[in-house]
Formats: sequence, C-alpha cells, structure tokens
Amino acid sequence: MSKIDTSAYYLDSHEWIRPANDGSDEWICGISDHAQEAMSDIAFVGLPRVGDTLQAGDNFGTVESVKAVSDVYVPLSGTITAVNSALENDPSILNSDPYGKGWLIRLKLTAAADLSSLLNADAYAELLKTEEH
Repeated sequence: MSKIDTSAYYLDSHEWIRPANDGSDEWICGISDHAQEAMSDIAFVGLPRVGDTLQAGDNFGTVESVKAVSDVYVPLSGTITAVNSALENDPSILNSDPYGKGWLIRLKLTAAADLSSLLNADAYAELLKTEEH
C-alpha cells in the first residue's frame, strides 16, 4: 500500500502539492509514493528553470525510469522559486523519500490557492483503491 502525505493535495496523475510551512508563502510539489512505486528505479529527473511561470496543469518536467518516461504536471499556478538540484546527481531520492527530500519544485503561487480541483488525502486514497482493481 502506497504512503499518502495527509498534508498534501493531489492530481489524479499522482503529483502532490502542499504549503512549505517554513514561514514562506511558497508551496512544494512532487510525485506521490504511488507514482514512484509504479515507475520503479528512477534514473533521471528533468526539471524546469527557476523563474518559470506555470499555469495549473502545465507540464513542468519529466521523470524517467527503466520502465517509462512520465511527464510531471503542476497542480497550482505559480512561479518556480527553487528546483531540487540534488535529484540531478541522485534521482533515486525520489524512490526513497518522495514526500521529503524527493520534492521537485517550490512555487510562489500567482493567485490564491484554489484547491477545489485537487484531491485531498482521503479522495486520493479512494483513487488509488480504484486503480489497484
């Protein structure tokens, strides 16, 4: 059973986003534990540039494993303030810690967080149950 970060919001394509909770008004985005499990051994992560502005649903990067290459989508609109450059040297961090050290980008939202189109942890858990059958 995949781990779910209960403080995060999810897309049905298995990306998550949550407030940074470090005193900033930024949000952190990554891929879910379910996504990294499905991909298996992650070998490469392609990340965008700091300063890029994204609209909710935009593709902002790729995650590659021995099984597949998957696009990654941003759940909320914002400007990228940081990328996790540690993943360039060690993409396997995504496999071991997708909700912690395996984050992908930090965003400063360009509008108030509209979470109505995202799944909360309970709704995401229900999605995973339907995908497993």
